[in-house]
Amino acid sequence: MTARRRRKSTNDGEGSPSAERNGVEFGVLADFVGFHLRQANDASFRAFARHAGEPRIKPGRFAAMMVIHNNPGITQIALSRAIARDKSSVTPLIQDLYRLGFVSRRQAPRDRRSITLRLTPSGEKMLNDLLDHAWAHDRALNAIVGADRTALIAILKKITDALAGP
Repeated sequence: MTARRRRKSTNDGEGSPSAERNGVEFGVLADFVGFHLRQANDASFRAFARHAGEPRIKPGRFAAMMVIHNNPGITQIALSRAIARDKSSVTPLIQDLYRLGFVSRRQAPRDRRSITLRLTPSGEKMLNDLLDHAWAHDRALNAIVGADRTALIAILKKITDALAGP
């Protein structure tokens, strides 16, 4: 292993990520923005799921349901682009929501190869229930981020825009 790979984090000051957590050495990962984006995303998703108390719906499903609600008749392809997921992850997501009775699927009137999506009445009710948890979760995140909220959102959008593919 090279010294570069073994290098410990230089970002271990108070209030910043440690090079070690729970006895696990992260090495250079502790200095990678992408690693911390993923860690924060995972922690946020776990907290949302814990507080929502709805085992059938994962946080990513909430985003998909909200986009479908706001865009009834959206195609699966447009949904995958909107929530930045590839077809291989959106297809099982939609199948789960369909199986749970939260989404209806129909052939697109102009393109029989495309599927359009709508929330069912049961899906609308579940979305409304989840929305209460989403607002509470967002308030908790706002309390953590504080006055840096606007700057953080701007930075996250900048990252998304710069790295998003066609």
